[in-house]
Amino acid sequence: MSAIKNAWQWVKRAFTGKSASALDSWRELAEFLGIGDVPKKALSEATYFACLKVLSESIGKMPLKLLQHKPGVGVVKRYSHPLYHLVGTRPNPYMTATHFWSTVEYNRNHYGNAYVWIQGSGTQTRLWILPSNTVQVWVDDRGLWGTKNAVWYLYSSPSGVMKIPHDSMLHFKTSSSFDGITGKPVRDILKETIEGNLTAQQMLNKAYKSNFSGKAVVQYTGELSDENERKLIKKINDYISGKEEKNIIPMMSGTQLVPINTKLADNEFLGLKKYSALQIAAAFGIKPNQINDYEKASYASAEAQQLAFYVDTLLYIIKQYEEEITHKLLTEAEIRSGCYFKFNVSAILRADQKTQIETLRAAVQAGIYTPNEAREYLDKEGLPYADRLFLNGSMVPIEMAGAAYRKGGEKDEKRNEE
Repeated sequence: MSAIKNAWQWVKRAFTGKSASALDSWRELAEFLGIGDVPKKALSEATYFACLKVLSESIGKMPLKLLQHKPGVGVVKRYSHPLYHLVGTRPNPYMTATHFWSTVEYNRNHYGNAYVWIQGSGTQTRLWILPSNTVQVWVDDRGLWGTKNAVWYLYSSPSGVMKIPHDSMLHFKTSSSFDGITGKPVRDILKETIEGNLTAQQMLNKAYKSNFSGKAVVQYTGELSDENERKLIKKINDYISGKEEKNIIPMMSGTQLVPINTKLADNEFLGLKKYSALQIAAAFGIKPNQINDYEKASYASAEAQQLAFYVDTLLYIIKQYEEEITHKLLTEAEIRSGCYFKFNVSAILRADQKTQIETLRAAVQAGIYTPNEAREYLDKEGLPYADRLFLNGSMVPIEMAGAAYRKGGEKDEKRNEE
């Protein structure tokens, strides 16, 4: 009877117009439908999982390179440096750079913090991802372990607790941080919204399993024992669910079957679920087209959203990665000499071939790229004598604008005087 009472309260609010949050409505309806025990794992929520996937793959697909700015020369790639291969190809013997950095980003978003242990130095350097839920951040405010107010990381490994100094740990956190040391996961901030979507998905799954047949109340006169009541309900359920292959449900005299209307459209189920999905995506900085919401999108708007995703979302994340990796992996002397790590964002902003060719041609003609640098973008082999910058000879410095006309005018004046 308690389930029927809860369902009646839910239906009563729906028709009387009394205020109730969508989450409360979903929970009460889910309880009546027998799905009150909703799993709490946020990863099972489709929108949440899609956001993690977009962010982790965006970081993983961008090459990470070690560059150096040399005065009078410009920016050069440090191919010979041992860390160039480490961060860009193989951070450890078991993971590629693509999978490594995407996993780091996955942990950063899901747990709020991602930890990478720096083992060794020089050519023996290895990077290891530590499970975020096994690492604790401690601040030694008394200097018991060395320097006062130093940050330490305690890793609870199977063999015991390992104490790691801050300069041996790459620590990446979300932007939601109240102390600047640790980040807060988005799933904690959006806990109610994510749980509401999980409840909604469970309700939809239950509806699929029951062939979208609604619940009903059986009214009968007289009294039945508990055993006979269970037999009656089971018999009716067998007919409704299709176990009894008959199109007619036989009812005993004095018994009436009253269906309860739980149409998804009447309860604005899909609209509420879609709105919650957009809220989750917005918290991650994900654009609607990236979670397959093309209701108000066109090709031009989708392209603009991709650029906005880079500027509004990825730029902050990339900058944090570059600063942390540069500071922790390079020595002070290397940093002073102009060395730094940088993601190649052109990997995610690649245009179509026609636009790419036109852009490279304009860069070569403007003296920005050498022909070989442009060919490198297209994975073409370099050519002899193509490592020089070319410029249109008709271009002159701005202070010399009109000099040819002034010189010609002076000659004409001399001719006239003669």
